[in-house]
Amino acid sequence: MKKLIFILLSLVLIAACSSDDEPEVQETEDGKKLVTFWHAMGGGPGEAIEAMVEDFNNSQEDIHVEAVYQGSYEELLNQLRAVGGTEEAPSLVQVYEVGTKYMSESGFIEPVQKFIDEHDFDISSFEENILGYYQLDGELYSMPFNTSNAIMFYNKDMFREAGLDPDNPPQTFSEVKEAAEALTVESNGGTEVHGFSILIYGWFFEQLLANQGAHYISDDNGRSGPGDEVLFNDEAGLTIFEWLKEMHDAGTLGNYGRNWDDIRSAFAAEKLAMYLDSTAATRGNVESADFEVGTAYLPVPDGMEPQGVIVGGGSLWMTNGIAKANQDAAFEFIKFATSAEQQAKWAGATGYFPITSEAYDEAELQDVYDEYPQFLTSVEQLQNTTLTPATQGALMGVFPEARSIVENSIEALYQGEDPQELLDQAAADIEEAIQKYNRLQDED
Repeated sequence: MKKLIFILLSLVLIAACSSDDEPEVQETEDGKKLVTFWHAMGGGPGEAIEAMVEDFNNSQEDIHVEAVYQGSYEELLNQLRAVGGTEEAPSLVQVYEVGTKYMSESGFIEPVQKFIDEHDFDISSFEENILGYYQLDGELYSMPFNTSNAIMFYNKDMFREAGLDPDNPPQTFSEVKEAAEALTVESNGGTEVHGFSILIYGWFFEQLLANQGAHYISDDNGRSGPGDEVLFNDEAGLTIFEWLKEMHDAGTLGNYGRNWDDIRSAFAAEKLAMYLDSTAATRGNVESADFEVGTAYLPVPDGMEPQGVIVGGGSLWMTNGIAKANQDAAFEFIKFATSAEQQAKWAGATGYFPITSEAYDEAELQDVYDEYPQFLTSVEQLQNTTLTPATQGALMGVFPEARSIVENSIEALYQGEDPQELLDQAAADIEEAIQKYNRLQDED
């Protein structure tokens, strides 16, 4: 009898442990598998995500996706840190590209390669330069989704008025500087139109480095080792800082701070003639302008061949605190979102470009490109990029902090501080942050 009771108690304990180990399947009231999808897309891109989710839900009998806007990329990541690895976490989360290393080492994600293999999902048509960024040791930890790069927007009407060729935008740092001088308009002792500007955002500094073939950190940009030495305080970084300082000191570069809307509004209001922005702004810029909008590749220092750009945007990560049934349901949405048809719709609605080459064959996207040829600049720039560790982009667990440090340095640059000293201090501060991050990883 005692033996029987012991066996029964053991079975109860095993069942209890199994129940604790296996997360409960999340379902809607009508019994569909629930996929909670956190994203960071506001405005037009947010509306495009809602439309994509609605299309998917309408095509399904067993799965329902709930899209939840969580604010900016930074705000979303902070929310995720609070619930990662628990059943409170979303099924899917969109994280910006510089969160790749942190997410891969966070302990609360399931590499998407597992589901690619299980579902025998074909990614052979995905753009090589996009896969090059997100693959770690040859495997995808997340699925590329919204992909952008940095381009230059300019006012073609202002080019004509200033005697510049609207079909021949500047390609080098000195050409940008000369065009900015011609385009800047002074009025009543103040500047009515700035010739050029760049948002104070670390991403653009990274892009201008990569276009020179320069590395941000050591060990092949952190892709073959720890990458604990910062390298941007050399000639490549100094060239960028001195270029920005010269234009700012001359009054031809406008400082619109760190807010995307402020610099875009200045361009739309014809207070700014040229500026760098994400390709995600293409449709909005063209449709809101009362002038002809031009687009151009990123400029490069004089005498150099452009190496290309790092992909920006974000990817979709599968969390590990949810039931396998919900993970599989989430992967069904990933397959839908990355299909040629959906990527064509997404690219046409936003200005992000497709992650798969097959999307370019979709009539819907071809029609958009015919109407908005400005979209093609980012596509061609990506396809002309030479895939190297420089254009793959750096992998750092502290990238958000690193960007903030660089942004603080640019603000100090505009306040008159020395470019080399600022770069040296930024490099030292980032190295300290990397060392702290690595120590925490070792403790875990």
